[in-house]
Formats: sequence, C-alpha cells, structure tokens
Amino acid sequence: MSEASRVVSVSLGSSSRDRVVRASFLGQAFQIERRGTDGSLDRACALVRELDGKVAAIGLGGIDLYLVAGRRRWVVRDARRIADCARVTPVVDGSGLKNTLERETVRFLQQRGLIAPADGTARLPRILVVSAVDRFGMAEACTEFPCERVFGDVIFALRLPVPIRNLGTIEILARLLLPIICRQPFQVLYPTGDEQGRRHTRGARWFRWADVIGGDYHYIGTNLPRPSAGEPQPLAGKMVITNTTTEKDVARLRSLGLARLVTTTPRLEGRSFGTNVMECVLVALSGKHPEDLHEADYLELLQRLGWQPEIVALQP
Repeated sequence: MSEASRVVSVSLGSSSRDRVVRASFLGQAFQIERRGTDGSLDRACALVRELDGKVAAIGLGGIDLYLVAGRRRWVVRDARRIADCARVTPVVDGSGLKNTLERETVRFLQQRGLIAPADGTARLPRILVVSAVDRFGMAEACTEFPCERVFGDVIFALRLPVPIRNLGTIEILARLLLPIICRQPFQVLYPTGDEQGRRHTRGARWFRWADVIGGDYHYIGTNLPRPSAGEPQPLAGKMVITNTTTEKDVARLRSLGLARLVTTTPRLEGRSFGTNVMECVLVALSGKHPEDLHEADYLELLQRLGWQPEIVALQP
C-alpha cells in the first residue's frame, strides 16, 4: 500500500485505544491509523512533525481545532500548536464532517421516526447534546423539529449544573467565554489520556431525562449514570448518536440498557473512528486542501460514498 493512501489520527487520548485498519473508498485503498499520545501535547507535536510529508492527511483527535457557535468559530490554542507542526501535510479536526454528516444524521433519523420517546408515550422526544459548540451541526439540526432539548456545554465542559435549552443562549455564552476558554489548557475542558477511562457521572440526571443522547463519546462515556439495584439499566430504551466507539464501549452501553447506537462514521473492523479520521479520507479523495472544501463539497463526496449513519440495535 502506497504512503499516499495512509491517513493518521494523532490523538490526545489514551494509546490503549490505538488501531490500524485497511479499507477502500471509491476504489482507493487506505491505511487508517489512530495513535494516542496519552494526553501529552509535546508527544502529539513530535508525532505530527514525524508524519508531516509522509501521509496523505493528519487528523487531530481528542482535541478540537475549532469551536463553533452560529456563524463564528474560535481557534483552540493548544490544537493550533499541534496543527502548526505540519508544514506540508493537511491537518483536519473533523469540523467539516461535524457540520455536514452529523447534521444529516439527525435529519435522517428524524425523518424515519427513530427520534422518539424511549417510554413509547405521545410526549415530545427529549434530546441531550453534550456539547453544542463541539457539535454545532448536530445541535442546529435538533432545532428543526418539535422536541425538548438540552445543550450540556456548561454541565460537562464548565462543570456547572446549568442546562441550556436555547441555541441563542449558547451563541451569547460562546461570544463571551470562548475567547478566554480557547486559551486555556485543553485538558481543563475535555478528558484526555487516562482521564478518558475515569467515571464522573456528571450530569447523570440529564442522561436519565433524555431519549436521545448525542455528541462526543468521551463526554458521554465518562459521565454515564451508574446502574443501581432500583435501576439496573439507566439507559433502557434510549438512543446514543456518536462515534469513536470500540467494541468494549458498545458492550458497556448494551449493559446499561441502550436500545440503539448510531455512529455517524462507518464502523471499520468493529471500530467507529472519529470524524477527524474520516475527514482525512475525504480530503485525500478530493485532492484539495481542507480550506478549499466547502459544505457542498463534503455533501457531494458523502453522496458518492453512499455513507449513511450506522444504526445498531443493542437489545433483543
């Protein structure tokens, strides 16, 4: 396999989740890798320098290059530091796919009647998006149809028990706070390295409240409610929309009673990779620089690939 078809996700996450798979898209063979640096920015920078000019594209995993609200985006300082270590190879963080594929995923599910109350009643469905500024396409799509919604940015990133129910409020908070937040060490906002394996159950009441839980799996996985004698399956009947799930993650969600797992990126050899990895694939297929790819380009490529969300029923 030629090096031109090799794409690598350099992640601040745990190296225990590393994987290499081979797949073919539109007749082009790819070697897709995920390499964790256990929360070390210095190791991530060194790895990007090592890969620069040797691979088709580099993805940033476990960190966002941009946080988005409305039509504005803010650059995360630590992510820029890593991305700037590449002089030749394009670097992406998955934001192009988050704004297109994840938005279309919510529409796909809603149009097919799959976003519905977990208890089967006639009330409006309840949706929890764990971070709107990380998944703004998903968050906006949730405002296009009748439902109750909570955006968990303040709950999970700022660790304050304040649910936000309106995207306008998210945009106001973003303008006020993101210029400051984006200059902070990224570990303050997001679980990296070994922290991804710890359990906080932060905001567990909102997981119980929701019928549909969407967003980054590490925010979801580190905060899932724990089973109890009176509630052995706290996710009974619910649906999670995410990616970057391993077979171990799927088994855990099944044990908590989750009815459906929807991954927005395809599962390759039992593993759903992050949006940054799959955006690397699209950039390589397009032959364009990421800055020259627009929403219409991503949608056209996705249509050619025939990508649809993968829906896995986890219960009998």
